[in-house]
Amino acid sequence: MTAPHDGLAVWADRLWDAAVAGDEYAAVDVALAALDAGVDMETLLMEVLAAVQARVGREWAANRITVAQEHTATAVNERVLAALAHHPIARRAARAGESGAGRGRIVVACIDGEWHAFPARILTEVLRLRGWRVDHLGAQVPTPHLIAHLHRTAPDAMALSSSIATRLPGAHAAITACQATGTPVLVGGAAFGPDGRYARLLGADAWAPDARTAADLLAGGPPPRPALDRQAVDDLPHLDDQEYTFVAQSGPRLVRAVMDGLQQRIPEMASYTARQRRHTAEDVAHIVDFLGTALYLDDPELFSGFLSWTAGILTARGVPPRTLLPALDLLGARLTDFPRATGMLAHARESLRGDEPESEEPAWRTR
Repeated sequence: MTAPHDGLAVWADRLWDAAVAGDEYAAVDVALAALDAGVDMETLLMEVLAAVQARVGREWAANRITVAQEHTATAVNERVLAALAHHPIARRAARAGESGAGRGRIVVACIDGEWHAFPARILTEVLRLRGWRVDHLGAQVPTPHLIAHLHRTAPDAMALSSSIATRLPGAHAAITACQATGTPVLVGGAAFGPDGRYARLLGADAWAPDARTAADLLAGGPPPRPALDRQAVDDLPHLDDQEYTFVAQSGPRLVRAVMDGLQQRIPEMASYTARQRRHTAEDVAHIVDFLGTALYLDDPELFSGFLSWTAGILTARGVPPRTLLPALDLLGARLTDFPRATGMLAHARESLRGDEPESEEPAWRTR
């Protein structure tokens, strides 16, 4: 029996309170009490636990919880997920899948460089509940090790997860390598876009926005196995201009150049602490990484969307979004010979400027 929606909200609120307080025992008690009250395991995973974890990200972005609270709540939610995975309901389903009585075998892993493993773990537990045998490889799996596992186990499908868009060039390589073993690839996670547009662009066999949808899609069986002798298709011809390659390989030099320019344009940086300088350099590196990814995908909206998200983060912390403009200008000065890059930078600048009146540039970093 599934509790009504308002009942799920009550359980989610209780779990949220325990997670933010860092009380993993209370959080596990909430989850177990929800099961005892009639919430089925999959609903608990998707509409309570996953919903609370999504709220953690939103509350941090809005500056309503600290980084420490965000990390604490995530750690507690991971402990709750582990406890639920060992609950008799989940264990019975897992044993059925491993016994050969289930639907088949699926490997679940995060793209190399992707540390956000919570969505992949939710997918693993939902698939096990649905009768699949699942090999969960966890966060940041190097592609060669992933391929070795596929050769050894010959699963019915590969499920790859990524939350950060800058991992998409690596995801493309992983998708292609998995398919070369004859294994169909299902992808998911925020990195692939809300409508899965990057999954299609990068040639994945299937995409799902969440674990439940992925399980529903696989209920009819995994996607067809790709032909081992199929020819690779150059589906990203824009990469021939080498703009992505230049930005990706020149990242550290571009960051240093922008940092040097910021110190000349923003006198307040002379009094920055080592911590403030480090955070500023990290921010600039993120800008360069997202520009490179946008060049790889040939999607200006990916870059401007990242800048808009960053602007929202800064606004919530009392920092005007216009503080991003000097970095974009300095980066553009280094990329004048690259028309796609300069076009993306110009588009992002216009998105940030909006209708805000011109004023003296404030300090870049205040945290």
